[in-house]
Amino acid sequence: KIMSLLLIMEALDSGKITLDDTVSASEHAVSMGGSQIWLEVGETMTVNELLKAVAIGSANDATVALGEYIAGSEEAFVNMMNERAAQLGMENTHFVNCNGLDADGHLTTAYDIALMSRELITKHPEIEKYSMIWMENITHKTNKGTSEFGLSNTNKLVRHYPYATGLKTGSTSKAKFCISATARKDGMDLIAVIMAAPDSKMRVKDATTLLNYGFGKCTKYVDKEKGGLKAVKVDGGTKEKVR
Repeated sequence: KIMSLLLIMEALDSGKITLDDTVSASEHAVSMGGSQIWLEVGETMTVNELLKAVAIGSANDATVALGEYIAGSEEAFVNMMNERAAQLGMENTHFVNCNGLDADGHLTTAYDIALMSRELITKHPEIEKYSMIWMENITHKTNKGTSEFGLSNTNKLVRHYPYATGLKTGSTSKAKFCISATARKDGMDLIAVIMAAPDSKMRVKDATTLLNYGFGKCTKYVDKEKGGLKAVKVDGGTKEKVR
């Protein structure tokens, strides 16, 4: 979902799509299962609403619908994901789908997740507006009428960790409970990736422990001496002094 979100944000930035565009759900997108917002075939939603469904609720149907809208098919979108992974130096990642459901050959590592997370939060800081929403309703409009669907964030750090800025959880029977947790304190951003935790409480606990460790060990250094350094004398060089 992080790579899907990255490609969605890049498509928005390049003007290929806009937040107000209307996306129609295909039969393929609707058939995903797992976490979903229960889209119906032919139902339309804006990119903005589908983006919320992906970022907050991890909705598989919304992810595939957006992937198809951007690339024409999920397969073409997955090709884009793998190309982007290669550009980011994600050497141990191979995507088979865009929603993260278990599939043969669908693999990644904690380090690679950190790489794409960093790209997403540094190049597209506006993702924070979505990943930090705790609860929100989106509206279904179908032939049967209009109904509200409640999204609640699967990332409990959003509510319970004061420095949290996002980013994304994931869980499947094979991968267990995973999270890429981003946080900011004193102007410094950190990313903690937890994979294969036995349950959702442990992934939150481990992410919190890692982030606290990082904030405890590291500080952001800012040089307050604006004047620069004085020149120093060189012995035996081609120049008498260097800055």
